[in-house]
Amino acid sequence: MSKTEALTQAMRKSIGVQILEETEVMEGEVVEIQIDTSFASGDNKPGGKKGGMEKTGRLTLCTTDMETVYDLGTKMIDALSKEKVTAGDVITIDKASGKITKLGRSFSRSRDYDAMGSQTRFVQCPEGELQKRKEVVHNVSLHEIDVINSRQQGFLALFAGDTGEIKSEVREQIDAKVVEWKEEGRAKIIPGVLFIDEVHMLDMECFSFLNRALESDMAPVLVIATNRGITNIRGTEYKSPHGIPLDLLDRLMIVSTDPYTHDEILKILSVRCEEEDVEMADDALELLARIGTETSLRYAIQMVITASLAAEKRKSAQVEIEDIKRVYKLFVDVKRSTQYLMEYNKEYMYNELDDNDEYAVDN
Repeated sequence: MSKTEALTQAMRKSIGVQILEETEVMEGEVVEIQIDTSFASGDNKPGGKKGGMEKTGRLTLCTTDMETVYDLGTKMIDALSKEKVTAGDVITIDKASGKITKLGRSFSRSRDYDAMGSQTRFVQCPEGELQKRKEVVHNVSLHEIDVINSRQQGFLALFAGDTGEIKSEVREQIDAKVVEWKEEGRAKIIPGVLFIDEVHMLDMECFSFLNRALESDMAPVLVIATNRGITNIRGTEYKSPHGIPLDLLDRLMIVSTDPYTHDEILKILSVRCEEEDVEMADDALELLARIGTETSLRYAIQMVITASLAAEKRKSAQVEIEDIKRVYKLFVDVKRSTQYLMEYNKEYMYNELDDNDEYAVDN
């Protein structure tokens, strides 16, 4: 899969489409369910197979205005049994698919039992006709529509994982169809958010693609993040702020960030201790916050669990200052590690040497 194809799929995954569809349903309160079981003789079976049990039944549904009896087949009986439908339940039946949905218990049956579970939901008995037309909303992404229409196995291709390359002609036809549905009021386009972290890892080809893709009417909201300063654009000799071309930077709203203050780090570490279920003394938490201010917040967060293990080893239920000091000595941060490497650079097997340095390799 090419780089631009991966970006295209990511962008189309973040664009939602609400497809509005009208379907016929039957909605009413169950008055009675009658199921009859009979043994079928093998003479009527194709190929002379042995007979089995056959289920037939009748379902009585009612609204405030009417009541109707329906004959049930084996599949409908199984569906009713699966949903545990009983008399007094308010249900809907999709005429196209036969799907049964239990909405709740009717208020007219609320006094049938002395005690009901907290999950029991009571609803009013439906009004009007039993057969109604309801609007059903299907939420899909443009990428899912692409996969369904570009593969022989249809929607099953979504579960295969690797969808592969999708032809641009297929996407153009889908875009035209979605716009047509939108104009007819049958669909709504919902642009989502595409988040790209470490965006400096993209090259000029990817940046050019993003520049063109953002001009589309159905482009999502693009949020990118990087921690680079003025550096080379990947694959080129040109330097640019954050490693992003200037023409793309000109399209962006840049959000500046400030370092955390001591009080903010203290609050973050306190929340982290609660999440990790770690009991820490106030003075130990204050020391950890000071370490986070001088080194980094990530280093301080990682010390929470290690200090908890050190306290557990000495059979203490609370992390104390001595545990923070012990962990601080065992695990160094980036600054101390860099200082150590600079001090003992020559002691390592591979290191950067000046041209004037002499070295020898013992055989």
